[in-house]
Amino acid sequence: MSKRKVLGLSLAAVVLLAACGNNNSSTKTETTGASSAKESKKFSVLMMTDGGGVDDKSFNQSAWEGLQAWGKETGRSKGVKGYNYIQPSGEREYETSISAAVDANYDLIFGVGYQWEEALNKGAATHTDSKFVLIDSVLDKKLENGASILFAEHEAAFLAGVAAAKATKTNHIGYIGGVQSETLIRFESGFVAGAKSVNKDIKIDREYVGSFSDSAKGKILANTMYTSGADIIYAAAGGAGLGVFSSATDSMASNPSKELWVIGVDKDQHTDGAYKTSSGEEKSVTLTSTLKKVGDAISQFAKDTEANGFKAGIKRYTLKDGAVDLTDGQLSDEIKTELKKVKEKIIDGSIKVPSTYSELDTYLAQ
Repeated sequence: MSKRKVLGLSLAAVVLLAACGNNNSSTKTETTGASSAKESKKFSVLMMTDGGGVDDKSFNQSAWEGLQAWGKETGRSKGVKGYNYIQPSGEREYETSISAAVDANYDLIFGVGYQWEEALNKGAATHTDSKFVLIDSVLDKKLENGASILFAEHEAAFLAGVAAAKATKTNHIGYIGGVQSETLIRFESGFVAGAKSVNKDIKIDREYVGSFSDSAKGKILANTMYTSGADIIYAAAGGAGLGVFSSATDSMASNPSKELWVIGVDKDQHTDGAYKTSSGEEKSVTLTSTLKKVGDAISQFAKDTEANGFKAGIKRYTLKDGAVDLTDGQLSDEIKTELKKVKEKIIDGSIKVPSTYSELDTYLAQ
């Protein structure tokens, strides 16, 4: 579960303090206004997390790592003259976060996650001199200062479904999502379709935590699935998904005869599945992980914007781009060989991966 790192007593004030403070500026300079800082600073980028936070071991952490990589590559420091993040404690602080980012004069402001859609649309319409980018949803196309980045999560999830259906020993697998939304339904639809493409009779339990941070509930849902016979669970739930890993590692550590697996999401979660057996042997319950290279996308967008100016509109990243993928993990050579064939078919269009429930129904009826 992420630690709430809301930047200060008053979010708008302390974002400025925290950002400037990393550039060896004095407190007096930090609070005298953003205009003087803007005159001397380089191109700067800020990202605003969703409820998962930068230490969610998944979506937001991947985004933050990408922004840090951009800073290192371009010689920027953490702070108002380079890069930083805001981690609001909930959607009630989204508008305040946007105002703080604008007041700090960041040249490019990312809202990480579809939950930012309403606040970012409003913020971009109000602060027309600032440039905004929404990850995982679409800003109003009329906004000349708004851009959107989308990913084909369902394509990577399809590969995960194929892997799970081929690796299961019980013919029973599961999917646990964070908050049900268009984005998470893409994960779910792709995963179910992939598994069913291997075995139409496979049993797939599907549940949503209703949160991206409630790891305790994630663990409860996983316990129920594993107890009912599922041996592999795809955890597309951000920080809440850590509860799925906890469920599996607890069971495996106490009962080595069990063979339970987790499929990670957004970044390679092999280490999140690490545990020790009763004999002290180090193992991991992470079978594989779907990759969603949001950090790379943020880094590239920042580079392109600084070099060529801001471009509004929608940018879509797919399996063909390498922006979504599946790790080799602990998959057998036989499964990896099959996945390579499936991946090629998705890229050349031979396999049309469903991204909605209606598309999934059509796919399964074929």
